[in-house]
Amino acid sequence: MRGSQEAAIPLRRRLLPHVARHRARLVTGLACVGLGALAAAAQPQVLRRTVDDLYHGVTAGRLGRYALVYLAIALVAGAFRFFARWLVNGAAREIEYELRNTLFAHLQTMPAQYFQRERAGDLMSRLTNDLAAVRTMLGVAVMQGGNTLTVALLALGFMVAISPRLTLLSLLPLPLVSFVVWFAGERIQRRFEALQAQFAALVARVQESLAGVREVRAAARERHELAELEALNEAYRDRHLALTRASAAFDPALALLSGIATVLALWLGGGEVVAGRITLGQFVAFTVYLGMLNWPMVALGQVVSQLQRGTASWARLLDVLERAPAIANAHDARPLPFPRGEIEVRDLTFAYPGAPAPALRGVSFRVRAGEFVGIVGETGAGKSTLLSLLPRAYDPPAGAVFLDGMDVRELDLGDLRGALGWVMQEPFLFSGTLADNIAFGGWRPEAEAIVRAARRASLAEDVRAFPDGLATAVGERGVALSGGQRQRVAIARTLLGRGRVLLLDDCLSSVDAATERAVLDGLMAERGRRTLLLVSHRVRAVQDADTILVLERGRIVERGTHAALLARAGRYAALVRRQQLEEELAAS
Repeated sequence: MRGSQEAAIPLRRRLLPHVARHRARLVTGLACVGLGALAAAAQPQVLRRTVDDLYHGVTAGRLGRYALVYLAIALVAGAFRFFARWLVNGAAREIEYELRNTLFAHLQTMPAQYFQRERAGDLMSRLTNDLAAVRTMLGVAVMQGGNTLTVALLALGFMVAISPRLTLLSLLPLPLVSFVVWFAGERIQRRFEALQAQFAALVARVQESLAGVREVRAAARERHELAELEALNEAYRDRHLALTRASAAFDPALALLSGIATVLALWLGGGEVVAGRITLGQFVAFTVYLGMLNWPMVALGQVVSQLQRGTASWARLLDVLERAPAIANAHDARPLPFPRGEIEVRDLTFAYPGAPAPALRGVSFRVRAGEFVGIVGETGAGKSTLLSLLPRAYDPPAGAVFLDGMDVRELDLGDLRGALGWVMQEPFLFSGTLADNIAFGGWRPEAEAIVRAARRASLAEDVRAFPDGLATAVGERGVALSGGQRQRVAIARTLLGRGRVLLLDDCLSSVDAATERAVLDGLMAERGRRTLLLVSHRVRAVQDADTILVLERGRIVERGTHAALLARAGRYAALVRRQQLEEELAAS
């Protein structure tokens, strides 16, 4: 009993509101289930009268009327069953639709760290297999459960009315049913949970192998990948077979108990007819009702299996839905309808969760709206970390990072991120065309705006070289493009957006010097209209900046213009000399 109560707890959490929205349809569907069962339960009564009249003599006309009544009852029962399926399964499909939207919307609020921990295959499994199991539980299982209960009660009622003694003796195997249901239900739930976990691992592995197919081929690891997939697939097959064995043993066990009950009814009921305690028509009706009980006993196994699977799947979905986003709007979040693009950082110290030392220490600077600020430093100096705190990819400390004079932690997340355009060193492109990916940065942009953004990102020559121009398919994650082309598509996408602050995180690392200069010229056209923060490992990319920040081990060690920093002959000047020497050596 305790196990069933524990299983019911997840169903009450967050699922009942979705069910309540469709309660009218579900209640009407269950009413149709009951009416259909009632109509079906009336059919044996027609058979009883027919058999008794045949035994005593009956006219052909009377038999014809019995046949018409029986047909009419069958049609009514069929109609109610149709509407029951339409209403209940339709409501279950609607709930599945709502849950999928809710789950996807919740995933959209989760920070990047969450997706670094979770496997994409596991999340896909929950969005597909687990949701399908919940839908089956709310649709097929509810309908079959309602039909099983109604038919069982009606059939038992009519059987008791015919002969209480015969009913009691025929149902002697019934206590064993409870044991079979409990024993098999526990095994089915455990094995289904193991199956879903293995399916998630299998999907994750396939997704990773296909996404990294170039790396797999470059390392000649095809056989290794195939061997690993075969091992995962074999484990999935074995767990599926284990679940199938548990489910397969369930139905025959219930059918065996039903068969024993039928044998008892035929043996004992025949004696009742011979003794004159019931009529032949009543005996026929009794055996039909007992046969009607056989299906509920078999269906009970399916219902229990579907409920166990649905409960296990809902628990897996709850694990996602009840995971609160680490970064969320404050309850009194402030809107930012008209951002200007002024940035201020005050004594910012930040450490990643679990890191032994801060990534940034006491960082302070101010950027006026429309200014161009360059950020340079060695690998690990904290440049990318600094940019990631502005859109709250990670949460900065309170009172440390400000946009237009307001703490970014107090701003509405949608408004904050809408005010920023962020281009990363490794941009993500969607499966689609070049135009689709550039247009992703704007709100229904016109074709002319897409072309203009591509030109300013120095992508025009590449577009002309493609046979389909902007309609060229880029493949999954932009696999058809080079690294530099992917970066420039991301820059064009950001330029087309409405962000007043552009955060450019070493987004020119994969282009040559001439292309870099062309892209920078396009970005300079935004100067004064948008605030630019450009992180670069190449100092020539930031030499035209209004201010250059030099980071070292999480601290700003120098700041100023290119000329002023060169005159100071400090770390920035040393970095410039080293890169010039590297370029001269490479050229020679």
